[in-house]
Amino acid sequence: MSPAPFTYEPVGATRDDLSFCPPGFRPMLVRTRLGEGPEVFRRAAEAVLTWEMHRALGVGIDATGDRAAPGTDVTVTLAGLVRAPCRIVWTVEEPRRAGWAYGTLEGHPECGEEAFVVDRTGDGTVWLTVAAFSRPVKWYARAGGPATRGFQHAYARRCGTVLRRLCAGLEED
Repeated sequence: MSPAPFTYEPVGATRDDLSFCPPGFRPMLVRTRLGEGPEVFRRAAEAVLTWEMHRALGVGIDATGDRAAPGTDVTVTLAGLVRAPCRIVWTVEEPRRAGWAYGTLEGHPECGEEAFVVDRTGDGTVWLTVAAFSRPVKWYARAGGPATRGFQHAYARRCGTVLRRLCAGLEED
């Protein structure tokens, strides 16, 4: 049996350009400063790659692996009601950049791709970038209109807040 197909094209498009948005989709790019130094980067990267950040947000995560890897299926559950099936399309683990993106599968309220990337800039500052392109599919996502969009942005900002908290106390003096 072959895996379920993605519900959008172009799969993997956020890998080289987090700001990419194909026609007919809405872009999202939220960047949050997490702190400074290699320990903040290491901790943040591990929390993103192992679903810890998402679980700390209070969302349900059902994944076919303990760590993000291409081909891993992930179902995110919100409030026990909304199920959002996805599959990891790419990952990156480099000395100054780590993260992944998933693409939507049948049954997700939206279609598109969302990336969660931690990077450490040349001055040592550590950032989380949550980037996506999406469009509503389910009736309730379409009916929500601007409120649905606001929820997506609030979720991305909350990822940064939670990850900053998980990294608290690790900055260099």
